[in-house]
Amino acid sequence: MSEPLNVLAVVGSLNKVSSTRFVVNVVARQLRDAGAHVDVLDLLGEPLALFNPETFQAVNGFPELKARVDRADVFVLGTPDYHGSMSSTIKNFLDHFWHEFAGKLFATIVASHEKGLTVTDQLRTVARQCYAWSLPYGASFAEGIDVKGEEIVSDALRSRLEMLVRDVRIYGEVIARQRKADLAGNEPGFMARWRKQNIP
Repeated sequence: MSEPLNVLAVVGSLNKVSSTRFVVNVVARQLRDAGAHVDVLDLLGEPLALFNPETFQAVNGFPELKARVDRADVFVLGTPDYHGSMSSTIKNFLDHFWHEFAGKLFATIVASHEKGLTVTDQLRTVARQCYAWSLPYGASFAEGIDVKGEEIVSDALRSRLEMLVRDVRIYGEVIARQRKADLAGNEPGFMARWRKQNIP
């Protein structure tokens, strides 16, 4: 790509001390080291009002957040596993957007003692419903087993994150390049719908 890949990494945990936050920041740092532009949205420090379909666009700070979402080519979504589901924090973020996700890539990171499979599937379902792509796997880890404090102690997790960073960079660039071409072109691909709506 002629421009760096733009990644929005979203921390969907409101715990002040959070293994989710730690792992998302590890991935963000590795992506930066690989040449990507990474914007971290930590919803503890940047809280987002509960989604109201009638008023959300008028909420203070929403236009600036929308611009960050529009700019992103890839979304790295980090969430704890709460009762087999994503956190309300990450769900609330996702509820605020739809068209903005179309044709972009989702990558998932789940803190879970149950492998996070249902959470990963739910996030991939959101991607599909919003006409986004998703990596065919997620990265999950267990606090106290794979991550202790601010240290990754599992070789398996370390390897999984290296794979995720590589695939976000490689496939993110391919998809972003094709998305831009589809929006600028006139062929009848699925992005033609967004072309007609002047989606950036």
